[in-house]
Amino acid sequence: MANQCGMDAFVKRLPRPQNERLSNVQDTPAESTATEADRPSKRLKRAQSTDSDSDESVSSSPERLPTLKQENESLSDDEEDGGRSHGVTDLESALPSTNLNKEAIEEYEAMRSSQINSADDSDKKEKIQPAWGKYKSSIYVDAFNLALDTVLDEESHLFDEKEMEVFRHWRDLGYEAQYLYVRLFLRKTASWHRHSRLGYHSDISDIEAVIDTLQRSQPLPQSDSAPKTGPLPGIDIFEFDLEDSFTFADASCDFITSVEEAASLLSLDELKALAKDAKFQGRNKAELIKSLSRMSSQQIGLMSLGLSRQVSSDSTTSEDEKVQNSDAGRKLRKEDSNRTKHFLGKIMDILGPCIRLSAGAFNLFQRVHLVFYRSTEWSEKSLTAIILAKIARRNFPEYIVCRTATIFTSRTHLLEYENAIRLEAEVDNIMEFNGPPGEEGFRKIIDLFQAVYSRWRSLIQTEREKERAVYEMGEGAYLRKFTPGHSYTRIVHKAAHVYGRLKDHLREHELLTELLDQRLFQMARRGGWYQRKALLEEHYMHALDPKPITTNPGQQKKHWRRVAVATCEAGLQDPDCHLIFHYDLQKRLVKLERKLRIPRRLQHDFGHVGLEKPLEHFIEGIQIKREIPAKLGKQASTKTIWLDELDTEKECSVEEMCLSSYRSQGWKGYHSEGGIIRTLFAYLFYDILFLYIPNVFQTAYQTCPLDLHTDAFFPARASECNHRLVEIANGEGKRLIREVWEREHVRRTSVIGLNWDFDIEDLIELVECFEGSALAAVCKVMAQEYRQRGGGIPDLILWRVRDNTGEATEHGSKAKGEVMFAEVKSANDRLSDTQRLWIHVLTGAGVKIALCNAVAKEVREVD
Repeated sequence: MANQCGMDAFVKRLPRPQNERLSNVQDTPAESTATEADRPSKRLKRAQSTDSDSDESVSSSPERLPTLKQENESLSDDEEDGGRSHGVTDLESALPSTNLNKEAIEEYEAMRSSQINSADDSDKKEKIQPAWGKYKSSIYVDAFNLALDTVLDEESHLFDEKEMEVFRHWRDLGYEAQYLYVRLFLRKTASWHRHSRLGYHSDISDIEAVIDTLQRSQPLPQSDSAPKTGPLPGIDIFEFDLEDSFTFADASCDFITSVEEAASLLSLDELKALAKDAKFQGRNKAELIKSLSRMSSQQIGLMSLGLSRQVSSDSTTSEDEKVQNSDAGRKLRKEDSNRTKHFLGKIMDILGPCIRLSAGAFNLFQRVHLVFYRSTEWSEKSLTAIILAKIARRNFPEYIVCRTATIFTSRTHLLEYENAIRLEAEVDNIMEFNGPPGEEGFRKIIDLFQAVYSRWRSLIQTEREKERAVYEMGEGAYLRKFTPGHSYTRIVHKAAHVYGRLKDHLREHELLTELLDQRLFQMARRGGWYQRKALLEEHYMHALDPKPITTNPGQQKKHWRRVAVATCEAGLQDPDCHLIFHYDLQKRLVKLERKLRIPRRLQHDFGHVGLEKPLEHFIEGIQIKREIPAKLGKQASTKTIWLDELDTEKECSVEEMCLSSYRSQGWKGYHSEGGIIRTLFAYLFYDILFLYIPNVFQTAYQTCPLDLHTDAFFPARASECNHRLVEIANGEGKRLIREVWEREHVRRTSVIGLNWDFDIEDLIELVECFEGSALAAVCKVMAQEYRQRGGGIPDLILWRVRDNTGEATEHGSKAKGEVMFAEVKSANDRLSDTQRLWIHVLTGAGVKIALCNAVAKEVREVD
């Protein structure tokens, strides 16, 4: 390979048995990019940019692996898409933020080029070097090869002989061919691209020669393996066929055979010009393509070809007429064919030659990236993030790096996992992305559920056995995310919802019971399952019970209300039922006990955790109105501008104006919108964040474990987390923060959420003003649902110290003052669901909450 990049520094791995190592692929020796003993020490800032490459290409390809969305572990379907932005992998979330701009890329590529040149000089050997391009290395190619080398080094057992041969051919490609392939691969749509619009002239000297290389057919060995049928009757495992040969890219002259497909690649202006010439019409691109396709395939009149119309079934036809009609029919078909070829040739002359990545190799490299990133949501930024994290000059925490081959134990496991997330994506498409699913959509989901149900139950038993005998040190909670059972569980969860929509509440209740009986998958949903199960038991099950305990309807209803009480109690006692569900379960439990007329002395009393209503504050200020024109294609900003009368006398945001008002009343505070909470969590859970758990630290450049943004983080460290929460409740927060600050602040260690710019004395004082139990409750929510709860925290965090030293609480901590969160709202603002949830959490923990309404006592219009 012309430019094999050694990236041992980027991914450190555990040793593996010699017989498992890749023996039939020879890795090219590579140069290290940095000293391995030391991590970078200083941050290098870069600005954000996007790939400027653009093409008017439309996806048109044979079957490829679908773009699959691995669902993040959230609490409700409404929050699933809001909890995280799509396209962010766990690995990317764990790396420090890096800006992918032109300067950063050029810096990296210049560094790599100088290393390659110095290596060539030191070897004193003649080597064939690329004759073109500023550099002989590309960050995109290096990152692509890093993923491939890492996977083949550790997990080559997941690929068969034909696939390994494809990898050999990849290594034989020159730098320029690899560069063009990777750039097209990063577009991910596998569309047709015009040769004339590819660009990349600074990296590729002869683009036509490179394209010919990618489109050249390569032989593959014969394979005797039978087609994969998989463990699901009626559902085949998706297995792309590489056949006896393959190409890295397809040529348009071999694959574009229809006018409609070719026309879809034209721009609107090109289509309009063609329409004017060929006399067809349409108001937009879709209509123009439809008109052109119709014109190219329509039959010309029979009479114009000399065909006589047959008047009746008894009319006689002479042999000469039959011969004439037969010749005319052949002429008609030939005319139609010529018309199609005419338009197809005309369009291809406009387009010129086009290139598309071939399905077989494209799907294979997609699978490699699935294995490397443990996710289908990787992107160009994901691909380069690990390299930019390496060259950024930062200090990283100390932890044990571990990447093993135990996540996908076999090729069959990987293929079934791929198939499972494909089915999961199919369910999502029906439920969420194509409008209301309707009766037909619900039935499709039920069919998919019934296809996987028995397999799901068997996987539950398998995982229980593995949890008992195989997994160690809590690793199972994270590794189970990469089993088919994880996706199947979510399909079962969706099916329960569909049964509810179809009013089959008995089957819904049965599924909810099964989901709660397992403690392996989708743990963050347990609270929602308890809530729904209790509701069904309260309102429906008395009439649906297949084995009623009595024929008396009143007694039957009372029986199921008692069952609902037991469900609520089980949810509140379940350590895996997240804190945010407790309030609703408590409210339903109290209501059920009243309906059952249980004596008051025996009823549950949740008065000590009852939610207080947020305080209503009104702060008057001077609002500034200025006409700010909206940017092209964007709506005008709805943010209001105010005058900070009490502090700077300058224009400010509504939050800063309210903060100045609170400061005048003796409060200290920040407008951080959750930043200070994430900083406190990073301080208080620092050692737990970097505790050794297998497979959650796969590079030396992470700011958090890979499972922090999943529901596996808390269960995998349940003992340590609960012990830490007790320490915080007992007032140890000050000590924990001080220890981390003294140890790490000089290095300004890169830790997720930790902002070193917050004054340490302010943080200590804030923690001392918190009730210990309240701070522990906030930290528990963050530990259980870090990704979902990162947003929605009130705008302002305020505290003030009392004159006395505070009184001891039942947990033993002493609050030196009081803490208050304030959500600032100007006219017409409304609370979002995530904001309401945080208000519930904070008020339930006894923290004061204020809804701060900004009122304009004066409005000044400024030019």
